[in-house]
Amino acid sequence: MAVSYSAKEEADGHPSGGVGVPGGGAVGGGGGGAVKTRKPDNTAFKQQRLPAWQPILTAGTVLPAFFIIGLIFIPIGIGIFVTSNNIREYEIDYTGTEPSSPCNKCLNVSWDSTPPCTCTINFTLEQSFESNVFMYYGLSNFYQNHRRYVKSRDDSQLNGDNSSLLNPSKECEPYRTNEDKPIAPCGAIANSMFNDTLELYRIDNDTRTPITLIKKGIAWWTDKNVKFRNPTGDGNNLTALFQGTTKPVNWPKPVYMLDSEPDNNGFINEDFIVWMRTAALPTFRKLYRLIERKNNLQPTLQAGKYSLDIAYNYPVHSFDGRKRMILSTISWMGGKNPFLGIAYITVGSICFFLGVVLLFIHHKYGNRNTSADIPN
Repeated sequence: MAVSYSAKEEADGHPSGGVGVPGGGAVGGGGGGAVKTRKPDNTAFKQQRLPAWQPILTAGTVLPAFFIIGLIFIPIGIGIFVTSNNIREYEIDYTGTEPSSPCNKCLNVSWDSTPPCTCTINFTLEQSFESNVFMYYGLSNFYQNHRRYVKSRDDSQLNGDNSSLLNPSKECEPYRTNEDKPIAPCGAIANSMFNDTLELYRIDNDTRTPITLIKKGIAWWTDKNVKFRNPTGDGNNLTALFQGTTKPVNWPKPVYMLDSEPDNNGFINEDFIVWMRTAALPTFRKLYRLIERKNNLQPTLQAGKYSLDIAYNYPVHSFDGRKRMILSTISWMGGKNPFLGIAYITVGSICFFLGVVLLFIHHKYGNRNTSADIPN
């Protein structure tokens, strides 16, 4: 016998007649059980009846937007580009791969070379550096962003935890222990710390005058005062605090001998802190020293002859890396970086050009009747 039921009842999942359901008796008819259904509740949200707003893109709204973006972005880009070009920057590559380079003799230096190889590079600044000057060291083809390299550290140890000092994290392997002693600081990042020494001199009538290089104030405040702390105890005796530990394999001296000043020694040494903040790209620069302007009437670095004395300790030739020294001033937008200005100018120009093209198309074809004439 055929059974018929309405479309609504079919949508609800059950007909109104008595139909058997698994695990129970008949539903409907004279049954007292609740009707099971998968139909969503009759609400505005579940039935998708909420009010909505959808913009209608017309020539009257799109064309002004293109022109406004172009007129705003182009001046901003020009301002950023001009500001970037006003930043003074001078770079010296002292890797020594060229046979004529004064540092070529140091090309195959090892980590434990004693005494360290030294070389001197003379150069000339064509323009004066007026404001404070920042000295950077730069490395190329050095992948600090490798996952295992980035993880190879113990932040608890670097934060001064005494238990982690003597029992470093296993993430530091294979630079966790050496000769059955825990390494402080442990890990591949600390083990590969940059350790070239750079000194700058001004040459005037064959007389070399040293330029004062400031080694403090180069690290982030949060790193210096929060993330990196020496072990707790007698702060004036770092030798005792680090007793029972050993130096990283590639270091010539232990961490408590990085500097003679107590507030810049051990884990709070600013050169060490700067190195421990890993770079995102294989070619990078890190702040090395500051040259402060002492006299507002005189530039920080006058145009003229200079020499750079290098204690060449850091080997890069084995992985085809390169080393360089950079002198740079800064502006309100940071260091020299023309990309942002070029990007603004490019986007603004494209928007303005598209606005002109679309305006021409709209003016020529926008009012044309697109309906075909139907002959009688």
